[in-house]
Amino acid sequence: MWFLGMDIGTSGTRAVIINEQGQIVSSASEEHAPFQTPHPGWAEQDPEDWWRAAVVAIRAALAAAPEPRQPVAGVGLTGQMHGAVLLDAAGRVLRPSLIWCDTRTQPECDWLHEQIGYERLIELTCNPALPNFTLTKLLWVKRHQPEIFARTAHILCPKDYIRFRLTGTYAIDVQEASGTLLLDVTRRRWSTEVAAASGIPESWLPEVFESTEVCAAISAEAAALTGLSAGAPVVAGAGDQGAGAVGMGILQPGSVSATIGTSGVVFAATDSPVKDPKGRLHTFCHAVPGRWHVMGVTQSAGLSFRWLRETFFAGQDYDALTAAASRIAPGSDGLEWAPYLLGERTPHLDPTVRAAFVGIGTIHSAAHFVRAVLEGVAYSLQDTFTLFAELGIPVTGIRLGGGGARGPLWRQIQAAVYGHPIETLTAEEGGAFGAALMAGVGAGAWPSLDAACAQAITVAERISPDAADMAAYRTGYTRWRKLYPALATLR
Repeated sequence: MWFLGMDIGTSGTRAVIINEQGQIVSSASEEHAPFQTPHPGWAEQDPEDWWRAAVVAIRAALAAAPEPRQPVAGVGLTGQMHGAVLLDAAGRVLRPSLIWCDTRTQPECDWLHEQIGYERLIELTCNPALPNFTLTKLLWVKRHQPEIFARTAHILCPKDYIRFRLTGTYAIDVQEASGTLLLDVTRRRWSTEVAAASGIPESWLPEVFESTEVCAAISAEAAALTGLSAGAPVVAGAGDQGAGAVGMGILQPGSVSATIGTSGVVFAATDSPVKDPKGRLHTFCHAVPGRWHVMGVTQSAGLSFRWLRETFFAGQDYDALTAAASRIAPGSDGLEWAPYLLGERTPHLDPTVRAAFVGIGTIHSAAHFVRAVLEGVAYSLQDTFTLFAELGIPVTGIRLGGGGARGPLWRQIQAAVYGHPIETLTAEEGGAFGAALMAGVGAGAWPSLDAACAQAITVAERISPDAADMAAYRTGYTRWRKLYPALATLR
């Protein structure tokens, strides 16, 4: 039997097929149209384009699979979190989706904190209101587009819209639902109090499932379009962070991942819902039943390096840039980077602060700027580890993912900044792989996600931090932490 995992991302959709040993059989991707920014801070995508890309990716992955072909016995979904897809009673899209990086909703956040109370909202949902979360986007539509709000009958997140198109079922998993700000994360069910205070009818909300539960089946119509078998079971899946953690084996309390993509995420599995009373960390249900996770987010992690390259080193290779930076001493001779190109989430919850290079002198070369960016992003992720220590969240092992796991210099910097040995995986396949593992558990190929990951995931390399680098970065991090308070005064 084969299992299909799909990741409906921001820039494109990826489909991955795995076998019963957890090995990749085939994969395919299809790009999305770029998201639209009709005003500064806005970010919208057309859900119909996601569906188009999903059909293309599924068909291409099936076509790329070798003979003899096996039936796809289960489908799992993941994707960009927090997006708001509003549908009418007939399941028609009412407006473009406000996606995760849309930051127009600070007034709605302020209203929620006034209406419910900052501490009470954290008590109910484990999180404060942030512009990224789904509920704040719904409230923006309610306030600014009441005619659309009045026609709304269903609310879905991006990957759950694709499930609807594949199956006709309105469903969501507990991990994804945690990022809506409408879920009682502790009890893993919708919060009646938050929905009522916000004026969101609970009838609009999809049924909530655990990530590995079968919640739907491929429809005959979708089967004809995609090449999947009608009736194939579809599990609830998880948002991109939850599915990515499954794909890296971050399941047991104490296990942690540090993933650098466009944004950067430090993700820790926990056996209970740890609440930060100041709301600096996100606390969500894990994709593993009976477990939770906490995570901190750096808004502009890999984006910082991409911005630097495209702005100042256009046409130059990333590897060449980091090779030159590797010859610079740790600390970049006093040059520092605050990676706040899009504001910051953890620990500052500040969408308006902006990035800066600090300490520029005549001794600094192009390679210094590259190294300073890599170090600044690692320092920003270290802010989350600092919060873990403050809240008593254990860290027994760290696995690296995304672009930050691929370059030797960034791996060495992270190990030294975090002060822990770090691991990389033989094949880091991302959220689509984690979604496929969930599909396999739902279909009975493995008894649990722990068993699936034990078979499918292998460690490629373990890197211990250099003692001298650790000492340099301990001093550097203390100095770097002075940047945000200074920048926050420049409004």
